[in-house]
Amino acid sequence: MRNKVVTMEEAVSHVKDGMTVFIGGFLGVGTPEKIIDALIEKGVKDLTVIGNDTGFPDRGIGRLVCNNQVKKVIATHIGTNPETGRRMNTGEMEVELCPQGTLAERIRAAGNGLGGILTPTGVGTIVEEGKQVIEVDGKKYLLEKPIKADVALINGSIVDELGNVIYAKTTKNFNPMMATAADTVIVFAEKLVKVGEIDPDHVMTSRIFVDYIVK
Repeated sequence: MRNKVVTMEEAVSHVKDGMTVFIGGFLGVGTPEKIIDALIEKGVKDLTVIGNDTGFPDRGIGRLVCNNQVKKVIATHIGTNPETGRRMNTGEMEVELCPQGTLAERIRAAGNGLGGILTPTGVGTIVEEGKQVIEVDGKKYLLEKPIKADVALINGSIVDELGNVIYAKTTKNFNPMMATAADTVIVFAEKLVKVGEIDPDHVMTSRIFVDYIVK
């Protein structure tokens, strides 16, 4: 029942050079931009960033990419940030593209302690290269392994002081599943409320997953 509300400086102190980091959001919607501000100011580098996309040059994960703080990206698409594509083509940064549903399920698998998922997506394409193919009832599937992170940076619309979180509308996207699959979870609270102000029936991420809260 400890107080999880910390300063931004303390929160980003848990993000260190070379770490693997989940960042929630979809084209910047539901992305904790204030935490990204702090990471840019801190200058943490050589990050492996996992997210739906790399945002835009001036928004979301793309800001870390453009500031030379990312060594590898695992994402579902990069088309809205030309700098990501340029760095991939020149070899300045590694980019691993993963189908959107597959990425979501790999994160979910890690959060639920599963050994992986079976998906037909990518069978017979370059996505299959280097992966185990498993046949079930005559149909081929790829074994996609769980993916977890050292730290998850998520954005909560309403958060209580224990770390129970509500996400408004489409900001729910990748945030809830990422909160279950990282060693340390830091949530930026758009609105911080007292314990008891959130109806338990409305909680989308339980406090048991949240380590630190910044407002």
